[in-house]
Amino acid sequence: MQAASKGRVHLMHGSDTATLAASLPRLDGSESVVPVRHIGRWVSAALVVFLGGGYLYLLATSRNMRWDVTYAYLFHPAVMNGLWLTIQLTVASMALAIVTGGVLGSMRLSQNPVLQWVSGATVWFLRGTPLLVQLLFWYFLASLFPMISLSVPFGPTLFAVDTNSLIDQFGAAILGLGLNEGAYMAEIYRAGILSVDGGQTEAAQSVGMSRGRLMRRIIIPQAMRFIIPPTGNATISMLKTTSVVLIIGLPDLLTSVQLIYARNFQQIPLLAVACFWYLVCTTALTILQIQLERHYARGTKDANGLRLPRLIWLLLKSGRASKENGL
Repeated sequence: MQAASKGRVHLMHGSDTATLAASLPRLDGSESVVPVRHIGRWVSAALVVFLGGGYLYLLATSRNMRWDVTYAYLFHPAVMNGLWLTIQLTVASMALAIVTGGVLGSMRLSQNPVLQWVSGATVWFLRGTPLLVQLLFWYFLASLFPMISLSVPFGPTLFAVDTNSLIDQFGAAILGLGLNEGAYMAEIYRAGILSVDGGQTEAAQSVGMSRGRLMRRIIIPQAMRFIIPPTGNATISMLKTTSVVLIIGLPDLLTSVQLIYARNFQQIPLLAVACFWYLVCTTALTILQIQLERHYARGTKDANGLRLPRLIWLLLKSGRASKENGL
């Protein structure tokens, strides 16, 4: 009885499968599935290509662009010096921002309420005041503190230095740019650390792992996947933000270009030179950011991009084998 009932069930399943297969449309005949035609996509793409191509053609053929002047000043010594100064400012300011952001972010996540309050107040002030004001503040710091000294309370002075000699134009630019960006980096660090599942922290602490080792081995490697993209964007933004150092007289890339066209009155060709080098630098930083993101997302990419298709392939293979064996 059981065998007969099992046979009947098997036959019913086979007939149902055959009926279902017969009801499906054939893909090799007149009933083939026709993909949906997205006419709007092609029309919008053609319109964008037409407008963009027309604009580029006007730029390339316009006599007012004076491409000969652009080519002549592309590697001019003054432009190269300004570009090198822009790169130095970007690297130094972002290094200071990363260190400052790490310190402020750690203080913000500390269990000490005093450190939390100091970090919050610092971030509030740096993000709440304009960058130009902060640059000017550091540049004119000597008017507030003519001498910077370290002395023992009620005792002798260990050393004293003139503020103008200690914080020059370059130093004021780094302090203004780096500390301002450090306030934003603190929030990036805090968001990245908080994105890690708290259960992992509790599990590590339950086996006696120290706070420092927990951060180095578990928290930071996972948080870097969320920290790297906004940090890369901040670095690219910093490269372009360095142009504000014109206010304190530093000859960066844009300032060098402005000094040149102030003499020959070729504003547009010289601005094209500045745009070219900014695009070169931002492209290099973008490539570096992509490589870092791939490095820190290897586990996630392997899990989502490799294991899932392989699992589907194995399931299909096992189902095909079962069908061939009549199971």
